[in-house]
Amino acid sequence: MDIELGRVEIVDNEGEQRYEADVNGELAVVEYQREGDRIVLTHTQVPPALEGHGLAARLARTVLDDARARRLEVVPRCPYIASYIKRHQEYLDIVAPEFRASVRRNG
Repeated sequence: MDIELGRVEIVDNEGEQRYEADVNGELAVVEYQREGDRIVLTHTQVPPALEGHGLAARLARTVLDDARARRLEVVPRCPYIASYIKRHQEYLDIVAPEFRASVRRNG
């Protein structure tokens, strides 16, 4: 399946507490919990048919950019989101201080 990432719409479904990308009827999501001025990112899921196209990275980037725009502190409980932040240290400043050491790139 070909995916044009630039055309994939990602929406914040606040009622379900997840960001969603519907691609040809397949739903990729980043689940979260809002806790005041924090967003706890708990799980990222991309259906097997959509894997390998960069969709998870696009979701992560969108969620983190949205958190920054909303001035939310990020708690990266999702292993994928944590690994994304380790690879993209430009998001370290929005990570809740007590979680920064766990996502800071070593060395």
